[in-house]
Amino acid sequence: MNFKNLAMWAIIVFLTMGLYNLFKNPQNTSSQNNNITFSEFLEEVDNGRVVQVNIQGNSIKGVYSNGKNFNTYSPNDPNLIEKLTEKGVSISASPIDEKMPSLLGVLLSWFPMLLLIGVWIFFMRQMQGGKGGAMGFGRSKAKLMSDIRKKVSFNDVAGIDEAKEEVQEVVEYLKNPKKFMKLGGKIPRGVLLVGSPGTGKTLLARAIAGEADVPFFTISGSDFVEMFVGVGASRVRDMFEQGKKNAPCIIFIDELDAVGRSRGAGLGGGNDEREQTLNQILVEMDGFETNDGVIIIAATNRPDVLDPALLRPGRFDRQVIVPLPDIVGRGKILKIHSKKISIGPNVKLKIVAKGTPGFSGADLANLVNEAALLAARKNKRIVTMQEFEEAKDKVMMGPERKSMVMTEEDKKLTAYHEGGHAIVAINEKASDPIHKATIIPRGRALGVVWTIPERDKYSHSREYLEANISKAMGGRIAEELIFGHDKVTSGASSDIQMATKLAKDMVTRFGMSDQLGPLTYGENEDEVFLGRSITRHQQMSEETAKKIDTEIKRIVEEGYKKAKKILTEKIDDLHKLAKALLVYETLSGEEISDIIFKNKYPERKEVEDLNEEETSSALGSLGLKPKLVH
Repeated sequence: MNFKNLAMWAIIVFLTMGLYNLFKNPQNTSSQNNNITFSEFLEEVDNGRVVQVNIQGNSIKGVYSNGKNFNTYSPNDPNLIEKLTEKGVSISASPIDEKMPSLLGVLLSWFPMLLLIGVWIFFMRQMQGGKGGAMGFGRSKAKLMSDIRKKVSFNDVAGIDEAKEEVQEVVEYLKNPKKFMKLGGKIPRGVLLVGSPGTGKTLLARAIAGEADVPFFTISGSDFVEMFVGVGASRVRDMFEQGKKNAPCIIFIDELDAVGRSRGAGLGGGNDEREQTLNQILVEMDGFETNDGVIIIAATNRPDVLDPALLRPGRFDRQVIVPLPDIVGRGKILKIHSKKISIGPNVKLKIVAKGTPGFSGADLANLVNEAALLAARKNKRIVTMQEFEEAKDKVMMGPERKSMVMTEEDKKLTAYHEGGHAIVAINEKASDPIHKATIIPRGRALGVVWTIPERDKYSHSREYLEANISKAMGGRIAEELIFGHDKVTSGASSDIQMATKLAKDMVTRFGMSDQLGPLTYGENEDEVFLGRSITRHQQMSEETAKKIDTEIKRIVEEGYKKAKKILTEKIDDLHKLAKALLVYETLSGEEISDIIFKNKYPERKEVEDLNEEETSSALGSLGLKPKLVH
C-alpha cells in the first residue's frame, strides 16, 4: 500500500512539471531565436536581404536570401506592401487561423481540471478505506467472517455458562428453524450482550460465528458515521441489504453505544448524523419491512446510555448479561489459556483462580501471558507456580521497583506502616485474610498489604465495611505510635481516600446510617447533551448535606479509634512484624501468622547474604532463632 501511494505521488509530481513546461508559451519556445524587431525587418528589406514574406494579420513570417527564417510583428503600416513590392519581395497573405481546436488541444486545456478531479478521487478513496471508490461512501463496512480464519467454538469460551446457553438457542434456531416454528415460537431479532470490559462479549460473538453454519458479518458502531451527512444511514441500509441476500445470517455490531445513544437531548432538534443512523437501525430492525432470517447481535458495556427504542420488544428484546467469572469460571478460563503454554506439575490452577477474585477473562489471559514471559525471562522451559504468583502480583499491584533507592529511615517507616495494616487486619474478625505484605515499592505505592477473600463475595455487611475502614487507618496510626505526631507522612493519602469513600457509600448508597436512615442521597443521573454523557447531581438541602458529612466523619473516626486500640494493645506484634519485613521485604499471609502466633521464623534463601551479626541485630527483639538456609 505504501508503494502504491508513493507511485501515485510520483506520477502527480511528474505530470505537474510536464504541464508547467507545456503551458509556458510553447510557441515562443520553438521560434524564440528567430524573432526580430520591425525596425530590423525594414532595414533588411531596404538592404535587399528579404526574398519572401507571409503576412497573416499583423504577424509576418519571412525568409532571408541566405535561407534563414524570421518572425516579426507589424503595426498597421499602409506603405509596407508598396515597399516590399519595390524591393522584389515575394508576398503571400493568409487570414487569421480561426479553426476549431484539435482533440489534443482540448485535452491539454482540460488536463489541469482532470488532474484535480483525479487527485480528489484518490484522497476520497484513502479517507473511505479505498473500498468502493469515491462514490462508495454509503456502502457498509461490515466484514464477512471467512471460513479460512481459525474458528472459535463454544469450547473456547468459559466462565459465562448462562450467556452461552442464551446464544446457543440462536445458533440452534439458525441450524434448525423448523424445531421452533412448529410451536409457533419466534427467535429474538436482536440479542444485546451486556458486560464489563474484558468479560468476553466479542469472544462469545466469535464463538457464535464458529458454531453457526451461516454467514457472519461483523462491524463496529463507529464504522457507520463519517464526515458526510447521510453516510451512516446509507451504510445501515446497505448492511441489511447484504444480510437479506445472505439470509439466514448474523450481523454483529461491536460497541453499539457509539451510535445508539439516547436521542432528543441535543440542541437544534437533535437532527444530527448519528441520530439519523440510529433511526435507520430502528427502522431496519423492526419497521414496515421485515428482515426475516437476519439476526443482530450487539455488544456494549454502557447499556444505561442506549436509546429506549433499541431495547423494546421486536428489536434488542433479549439482553444477555456477560458477568465477571466466579471461582469455577476462572479455573476453566485459566485451563483454556494455559493450554497454549508449557506449565509445570506444581501449577495449581484452582489456587490461582481462588486468588484472583474480580478478574475478567481478559485479565486472566493477561495473567497467563505474564507468567509465560517471566519464565522466558528466567530461561526456564516450563512455567511454574512461582511465575504465576509473580504475574498475579504484577497484574494486581504493579511491577516491583527494586531499583528505587530508599533510605533506611524510609524503609523502616514503610515497614511499620504496612505492619499497622496487617496487625489490624489480623485482629478484625470481619476482615479478609492477608495474602501478602511487602515493603518493595510497586506501582505508585511504597508498600502493599494484600488481602483476598476466601470466597467470591457479592454483597458486603456493615461489619465488613467497618473492618476495611479500620484496616485502612492502621498505617497512619502505626506511624503516629512509633514515630510521633510530627513525623506522620503523606503515605496514608490513598488509605484515607478509600476509607472516606467507603464511609460515604455506607451513608449515601447503602442506607447504613442510623441518623439518615435507609435512603439514597446524591444519586447520579446520566444524561446525554450534545452527544456527551453528563452527570447531574440530585439536589439536596444544606441541612441534609451537613448531616451526611457529619455521619461520614463519625464512621471514619470510629474506625480510626478501633484501629488505634488494636495497635496499642498489639504493639509488640507490630514491632515483631515490622522488623521481619525489614529483613525479608515480602511475607506471605501464612508466614505472617507463623511470626505473630507461633514465633516461627521462615526459612528463606533471600536472606543468605546477611551475616549472623546483622540477622541477630534485626531479629533479636523477636525472641526467635534465625534459621537461614546456606
